[in-house]
Amino acid sequence: MEEKWQVLISCDTSSLVIDSLCDRARGQDVAVACFYFDFAAQKELSSTSMLGALLKQVVGGLDKIPGEIVRAYEDQKRAIGGRGLRLSDIVRMLQATSSERRTFICIDALDECAARHQVKLLGSLNQILQKSPDTRIFVTGRPHIQAEIGERLAGRVTSVSITPKRDDIISYLRSRLDEDTIRDAMDSSLRADILERIPDHISEMYA
Repeated sequence: MEEKWQVLISCDTSSLVIDSLCDRARGQDVAVACFYFDFAAQKELSSTSMLGALLKQVVGGLDKIPGEIVRAYEDQKRAIGGRGLRLSDIVRMLQATSSERRTFICIDALDECAARHQVKLLGSLNQILQKSPDTRIFVTGRPHIQAEIGERLAGRVTSVSITPKRDDIISYLRSRLDEDTIRDAMDSSLRADILERIPDHISEMYA
């Protein structure tokens, strides 16, 4: 039996997938929201801020912001200090908006998310999937997070493993080196060293 919901796990960047989804969604009643994790900003991110960013993108594509969302933001502004929305509020709003139209949520480099936030984020995504059967989630990350995703999303996962080929890495590096505008900063020896060492280190990352 075909799974009702799918979550794709990849070891490669999600930029091509997101670009493709955005191109296909143009002119249709489809929402595409994405979030890129950055290890350097790990301590500054919370599950609330992540899902809030996704909600902002989904709502931004609507012709009219739902009254429930407007009222919720106005209520929070009146609170002491103008506090932000609670995680439960954001999840409920994402459930409502994604259930009304086809929604794709793309999350890049989930493995860079702090472990304490991963649990809440995946739990929230699971709640959204339960209320929004047409929602699809695309997640990228290194292999060690696969078990956690499968557990938190109750096995509703399709995994696709993608490993970069050495020749592709070298071709990419060469193209970037050829674009270098400061020619005097690199001699042939340094160029050869880059083309030799970097592909080896990248291969170790995906081992």
